[in-house]
Amino acid sequence: MRIAEENWNVLVSLFPAGWQQMARQAGAVERLRSFQSPEVLLRMLLLHVAKGYSLRETVVRAKLANWTDISDVALLKHLRKGEGWLRSLCVGLLRENVAYRLEGSPSRTMRIVDGTIVKEPGKTGSQWRVLYSIKLPSLVCDFFEVSATIGEGSGESLNRLPVSPQELILADAGYCSVAGIEYVHQRGADVLVRVNPQSFVAYSACGRRISLLQRLHTLTKVGQFGEWRVVLHGHSSSCVGRLCAVRKSDCAIQQAFRRLQRKASKKQMITQPGTLEFAKYVIVFTTSSCGSTVDVLRSYRMRWQIELAFKRLKSLAQLGHLPKHDERSSRAWLYGKLLVAFLAQKLILIGRDISPSIYPLSAWWIM
Repeated sequence: MRIAEENWNVLVSLFPAGWQQMARQAGAVERLRSFQSPEVLLRMLLLHVAKGYSLRETVVRAKLANWTDISDVALLKHLRKGEGWLRSLCVGLLRENVAYRLEGSPSRTMRIVDGTIVKEPGKTGSQWRVLYSIKLPSLVCDFFEVSATIGEGSGESLNRLPVSPQELILADAGYCSVAGIEYVHQRGADVLVRVNPQSFVAYSACGRRISLLQRLHTLTKVGQFGEWRVVLHGHSSSCVGRLCAVRKSDCAIQQAFRRLQRKASKKQMITQPGTLEFAKYVIVFTTSSCGSTVDVLRSYRMRWQIELAFKRLKSLAQLGHLPKHDERSSRAWLYGKLLVAFLAQKLILIGRDISPSIYPLSAWWIM
């Protein structure tokens, strides 16, 4: 128990400033009743969310530890009311992490954007989309958003992302829309996205629509790359950019073919010949004029870092499924998981200043 208390005190030291006041401002502790303080409530919520204990097991453990004696139904109600509080804690930690990386950061900020789907268990379980953005090279999350997967404005789009001038946004083919690219370009930033050949429409400088396959067929050798200047016509403006492509290795092409065949078999579809041709290449589009074609293609390879971030969230933080069955508790549970991820992120950032005996290194050497 003593070790558990020491560990909890270390964890509390990582919370953003004013975290208890946030609980009152968000309406999470209007009626504490059985709780001695917001700290006890948050500790129980983290037991449930981070440790994966059921509501009933959580309240039993709290009773044995002499924290409080409430029912699992009461804890569920507090979880629903704590949605805003958990989100405020996430935002507070997010701001601290971003501020930590501002010193000495390069003038050109690179960000990777992607989304992941979290589904409630069961055939009728609803789905939620987590939009996530991390910075390079720190891999620190600088933006997140939890939203439903149905309804207007709920799809994958760069329009939902706050963008600052001089940034370079890396994204997968799901974000390759003219509207999203135009949104980023109008805010003085650049994009580097993988091309979705089925929906990508580009024009030459003279206004003629280009044939993507015709240009790709000029790349006949493995590793051969090409670049073409293209124009995208948006709703209110045009974006001039570079279309860069490289031919895959024979092994990579065969792997891509097998993925397409499995997808077609699962959905009972017939793969079009053009789709198989496009699978032979990696095709990206960027509005940035900096760097060579090879530099652009190498930069896009760094997008894989956000895939690793999602793997960590879904394996270590167990973000894969929501054990809830209503909107408020689902969102609160998601914010709790993100809070755990941000706490771990902050602990890693400051870890070099912590000795094995939970003292700063300078104080540890003095003792």
